[in-house]
Amino acid sequence: MRSIPLDQIHEAARAIETGGLVIVPTRRWYMICADATNEAACRSIFHAKQRPLTKSLVLVSPSADHCERHFVVHHEARKLMEAFWPGDLALLLPWRDEQTSAQYTAVGAPALVTRSSDALGRLAEAAAVPVAATTVNVSGDAHADAPGPSITVDEVQAFLKLTDVPVSVVLDGGVCPAGDHLAIVDCSTPEARLVRAGLVHQRALSAALGRELVG
Repeated sequence: MRSIPLDQIHEAARAIETGGLVIVPTRRWYMICADATNEAACRSIFHAKQRPLTKSLVLVSPSADHCERHFVVHHEARKLMEAFWPGDLALLLPWRDEQTSAQYTAVGAPALVTRSSDALGRLAEAAAVPVAATTVNVSGDAHADAPGPSITVDEVQAFLKLTDVPVSVVLDGGVCPAGDHLAIVDCSTPEARLVRAGLVHQRALSAALGRELVG
């Protein structure tokens, strides 16, 4: 993958702050992003992807401190954060208060939260608003010929042509090489539970917790 220049990251951050949508590469797929508190912007992503509103977007946290301020972080959640963040892991975390949660309807409650070390994480750090993201593809398109989430800019452009979703900035990182999703762990209660296997191996998650992590 190609590194994204800092000026392009800042351009994308300014676009999100003004209500725009941006697309950035990760090592897994290209992701379409919006201000997590901008209901209109997030709904345009749901509409373009034909994604049910009940299937939340992921919140990209800019820092561990941000997570501690906004979410209840149980002991096992903290162990996983320390072991694998930033990285290919998302955690379901309960909000500290309902008033904050109400501003983030697109990411749900509990919220699906990740931290990233690539362009997605740099975007979250640069933006003055919280960043919500999801893969660039039409949801539920599981037929044999479906390409799945976009891994090249050509596939991103095909998605944009198909859906006609207005995107302000597309950051070109070349080909996204990893072939799996974020692992997801439910940390909404003190005892963590595996929701979806992914790039972070279940055995690695278990090792970090010091016990077998089960679904």
